[in-house]
Amino acid sequence: MGDGAIWWAVARSEEVTAKRPLAIDIGNQPVVLWRDATGSPRALEDRCPHRRAPLSLGCIKPDGMIQCGYHGWIYDGETGRLKEIPNLKDQPKFPPVYRALAFAVTESAGFVRVCLDAKAPAPIAATTVLPMSDSVHVALDHTQYVAALFDDPGLVMAIRGVRFTAYLMSELREERGRLVMERSCQWRGLHWPAPFSPEFPATLLTATDPATGETELTLRDANFKTHLHAMIAPVPSARGVTAVRWRADRPKRLTVRDSIDAGALRTLRPSASLHGADLRAALLASDAAHAA
Repeated sequence: MGDGAIWWAVARSEEVTAKRPLAIDIGNQPVVLWRDATGSPRALEDRCPHRRAPLSLGCIKPDGMIQCGYHGWIYDGETGRLKEIPNLKDQPKFPPVYRALAFAVTESAGFVRVCLDAKAPAPIAATTVLPMSDSVHVALDHTQYVAALFDDPGLVMAIRGVRFTAYLMSELREERGRLVMERSCQWRGLHWPAPFSPEFPATLLTATDPATGETELTLRDANFKTHLHAMIAPVPSARGVTAVRWRADRPKRLTVRDSIDAGALRTLRPSASLHGADLRAALLASDAAHAA
């Protein structure tokens, strides 16, 4: 799988509207998102081909097209083609060179996803939309963020009433194209009946996309009862920042941290992330071989 064929969860569905454009980044690639007149999400490079002004500083027209705020050029969201220039309304057609770069875009499970390869096939759509959601930006690059999630999830998030431990119920492994791991957890404070509780009464099951780091979290007790189900979607942003969007099914149970303890990160010994890097490389190489 090449970098261009990766689908990134760049926004929560409720962030993308037909009222105003939304600016996001995938690495150093600026992208503008909005909804057209049918409610479908659209994604173009956030640069007007005319004078390179950010299209996200413009507006969305009633017909669902986007208008640059600098000189008013209007673009179609599906193709990126220039459709109208103010004071040149009698021009029936513009050359194809006047086109904003269009990206593939899809929506599922409460996330809008963008692929920088406009011809990439859409991923298998998930249907469950978790009700609780939020976004944070973390001053840590994407690779380091995912590694911290593998090695010590407590650096990047907190679950109310839960303490993560260094002990794994199962090693990181590949399962149906995802990197899966189960970490032992303990309840914080006293839990009844304390004398009869197991040493590790809860586990955190994580399933991570090897290309994007998008991770499904399931917190279960010793009886396999689910106490939390969540999705965390980290996306590399500009200047070494990671944008993290997440959804969960339990109000106020999950907190995704907007800053990382630098001292704890510096002294953290890589563990599962080392194996994860090897598995990720093998999976991506296999995907690339199948695509060739």
